Amino acid sequence: MESLENLLQKQKELSAKIDAVRHQQKKEGLAQIVALVEQYQFSPDEVMTALGKRKAGPKKGMTVAPKYRNPATGATWTGRGKPPTWIAGKNRDQFLIR
Repeated sequence: MESLENLLQKQKELSAKIDAVRHQQKKEGLAQIVALVEQYQFSPDEVMTALGKRKAGPKKGMTVAPKYRNPATGATWTGRGKPPTWIAGKNRDQFLIR
């Protein structure tokens, strides 16, 4: 029967081998992923969406069409963010762009 010290030493050696193999496989897997991303020209947003890390939606910086117009000045507002003073506290239907 083997001693506890010998078994613990073998366990330590096996753990080190497992870690080394796991590291190598991860490295190879990542190289394959990079090759596929380059081959199919995926954007970072597409990759993150596919991983479920980011919701699909409009890309950052895209403009939104105005939804409201001030008839007196022609100023517009998309309906997002803080309302401008010309529409704040008023019925928005009268400013709606149709």
